[in-house]
Amino acid sequence: MQTNEQEVKEQLLAHDAEYARLFREHSRYESMLKELMDRPHLTDAEKVEEIRIKKLKLSLKDRMEDILHRHLQTA
Repeated sequence: MQTNEQEVKEQLLAHDAEYARLFREHSRYESMLKELMDRPHLTDAEKVEEIRIKKLKLSLKDRMEDILHRHLQTA
């Protein structure tokens, strides 16, 4: 099932505009989060931003998973 899931993800990236957009946004938030995590110390504002980014990233991942599961069920 894991291979099938990966294949469907690749197909979605290539053919589903919404999934591809969500993936790009998720990747962008991942980069922003990594940048914050690489800092030795975070200000209070940066800590709040870290939490905000994590929530946004999780929301995007949930939406991507919903799309993936819909496609897996119809396959």
